[in-house]
Amino acid sequence: MSGLIARLGRHLDLTDAEREAITRAERGERRLKAGEILMAEGGESHALYVVRQGWLHSSTKLITGGRQILRFHYAGDLIGTSSMAWSQAAATLTAISDCWVIELPKTELGLLFRAQPRIAGLLYAIAAAENVAMSDRLTTIGRMGASERLSTLLLDIMARLRVTAGGIVDSFDLPLTQTDIGDALGLTKVHVNRTIRALEKAGVIERNGRRVRIVDEAALVATTGFTDRYGEIETAWLPPAV
Repeated sequence: MSGLIARLGRHLDLTDAEREAITRAERGERRLKAGEILMAEGGESHALYVVRQGWLHSSTKLITGGRQILRFHYAGDLIGTSSMAWSQAAATLTAISDCWVIELPKTELGLLFRAQPRIAGLLYAIAAAENVAMSDRLTTIGRMGASERLSTLLLDIMARLRVTAGGIVDSFDLPLTQTDIGDALGLTKVHVNRTIRALEKAGVIERNGRRVRIVDEAALVATTGFTDRYGEIETAWLPPAV
């Protein structure tokens, strides 16, 4: 099954026509190795991509030569939406782990929107929710300390994976390096390491290799004010299915 169909199917009972329209819009599958760039900032932007397997991140270059990681992406995500308004990519999409992605050309997306307006509305609603979630994270980075920043990131990843991967309760594999985490949170690698150890010592998370378990989700939510923006999407306003 298409990752996008699975993702949208969590919020709507898709019709056969909607499923077929999504399948028609999707093009060839592409494999990426960890570290490989799918789309480069400033390069041509003619398509979006559906993540079938693996993790990616979107980032932008800083004038100092560093980078700011803007968002992490998982199976079922439609990525490249930040470049929809332009013919050039607004951010760089990079594989964190080995990935499979499916191309969705902008022209095909336009045809999908015209033929199935309910799908267009749902994708817009999901994008709006993700933008609010990004605003939440930026507020945390600008106004909170390292512990709250990292806690918010872990809670955000958990909430996203509960929607895109399914079946996840309180733990997940985290393929991010401490440099990746630092570039997402505005922290040094040393500070990230120290903060992870502090959360472990406090008993709110556990690690076993790359596996991270949220031991006390309620405590992390209480200290950060985290709100899950992904689990529930309002669909009552959407137009009827064609």
